[in-house]
Amino acid sequence: MKYSIQHIGAILKNARLEKGLSQRALSTRSGVPQSHISKIESGLVNLQTSSLIELARALDLELLLVPRVLVHTVQALQRGMKQKGSQPRPKYHLDEEENEE
Repeated sequence: MKYSIQHIGAILKNARLEKGLSQRALSTRSGVPQSHISKIESGLVNLQTSSLIELARALDLELLLVPRVLVHTVQALQRGMKQKGSQPRPKYHLDEEENEE
């Protein structure tokens, strides 16, 4: 999947809005100037990695480099977590040990 500067800016904006944060509040949390956040969200500036990391952390997001062959798997897991009405739960479970009496 190819990500453009505008696409990444939109992802950050959506994450900020889901958290109920203003650009100013995100600026305070991340240390990135509010005017720069505005430009990033609008896709008007080439985002530096350091700014991306700080914004992601302030939004309780984590940046991962995922092997290309696993991208669809990770996206499927994300979609599963976003289903309305579903509680976050692991996609796997360990077999329970039988209690010996």
